[in-house]
Amino acid sequence: MGRKEKSKTAVIVGAGPGGLAAAMLLGAKGYEVDVYEKQPVPGGRSGRLKLGEYTFDRGATFVMMPQLLEELFEQAGRSVHDYVELHKLDPLYGLYFDRGRTVLMPSSDNEETAKRIKALFPGEEAGFYRFMTDESVKYEHVEPLLRRPFGGFGDYLKADAVKALPYLKVTDTVYGQLSRYFKDERLKYAFTFQSKYLGMSAWNCPGTFTILSFMEHRYGLLHPKGGVAALWDAMVEVAKEHGVRFHMGRPVDKILTERGRATGVRLKDGETRAADHIVLGADFASAMNQMFEPDVLKKYTPKKLEAKKYSCSTAMLYLGIDGEVDLPHHSIHFADDYAKNVKEITETLTLSEDPSIYVHNPSKLDPTLAPAGKSSLYVLMPVPNLKGDTDWSGRREELKGRMLERLESIEQLKGLRSRIEEEAFYTPLDWQDSLDVYQGATFNLSHNLGQMLALRPHNRFEEVERVWLVGGGTHPGSGLPTIFESARISVDLIEKADGRVQPRASAQALGAAGGAE
Repeated sequence: MGRKEKSKTAVIVGAGPGGLAAAMLLGAKGYEVDVYEKQPVPGGRSGRLKLGEYTFDRGATFVMMPQLLEELFEQAGRSVHDYVELHKLDPLYGLYFDRGRTVLMPSSDNEETAKRIKALFPGEEAGFYRFMTDESVKYEHVEPLLRRPFGGFGDYLKADAVKALPYLKVTDTVYGQLSRYFKDERLKYAFTFQSKYLGMSAWNCPGTFTILSFMEHRYGLLHPKGGVAALWDAMVEVAKEHGVRFHMGRPVDKILTERGRATGVRLKDGETRAADHIVLGADFASAMNQMFEPDVLKKYTPKKLEAKKYSCSTAMLYLGIDGEVDLPHHSIHFADDYAKNVKEITETLTLSEDPSIYVHNPSKLDPTLAPAGKSSLYVLMPVPNLKGDTDWSGRREELKGRMLERLESIEQLKGLRSRIEEEAFYTPLDWQDSLDVYQGATFNLSHNLGQMLALRPHNRFEEVERVWLVGGGTHPGSGLPTIFESARISVDLIEKADGRVQPRASAQALGAAGGAE
């Protein structure tokens, strides 16, 4: 590229998934890029956690929509498969109901899943086929809306949005939609629990998001060897190959502005760095509260941020276990009264006596994560965010004990406490204090109707020119595929602002298998 193009500079605040994707793309397009990250490792709240000889993903534990990941690397002139070994999971996960007496293990093969549904819930397999057929049509209409910016209400009048509107099901809920396909409550839960990926209740989450379950069953789930953090390493490597500079352990203090336009950043150590563009990948609400001088923002003041809706939080146990664990790669153990459990997490904001729990057990498939014959166990319990009145500090040990008790109630994990060699524990308060996650809301802003599409913070930041948002707190939303899309949208907008618009690399067919092993 010519000298003039290379002279454009960008500072990226945060090396989370969105910041890393933006770094790769901007670097590949000839921008001079510096990434500043508070933590010593990349990945943001989904970074790598090491405890002795055990390795864990702190947040996200799988990759979905592998074709989007392939497109992202292709746009940077690379193949993801040259950097990361991706393994397709089968079964997708184990779903444990009735204290483990009923176990559904959906396959990556839809015919096999239908057989398993028929064996456990006779006659319900027809609903599964109808669901997949209907959602396929819906996905074709919704997917284009996730690939472009929504900067105002005029964007709803564009042809793709008008065409998609009847398929969005925004007046229904995820649970309401699934009730059209299945009679058995357990089967409804098997296709609605994905609302938790957004930190929301399936009874409140807009019906649009049934596409999450569809995408899992249509495109499968993948495990990167070395954990999801191996993907962050790969993205850092690709970005560096394009000249991007990473400054780990160097937090940004303030985004500098002049007459409503960003001019650069000031670091916590006092150094300043000028730039043509600031890509903000930090937690949205925390960044709004901390990274601008007083009186710069009018729309996102502390009071207005407080009034927004936020996802639930998570209590996390990371356990280094002596011996192997006889559970699938992913397993979800549902509360006896799941509806009550979800209501407590998202509405009454109280700790459940009977919680649901998710267990990630990757060591059988991936021996790099634990010593031979041992297991790295990741345990997630959805809990209320900090807007509730739980004393997370005072009840810390009680909560940890409750999680361990719930784990040991699972047949395959009896006596687990005696096998623990390493452990770490996170509460919502730890998410906030250690990783700047506002209100401990690990899945960021909620995806209710008032916080979707044009009503979500815009990729082209509304309040300060030359600031661009990436991550779960902007359009199209939280979750790795949409976070990657947020970076692609913002980079396209940056190029447009610089008069350097180039067509995206030709997208692969959405039915691509993803090249997984």
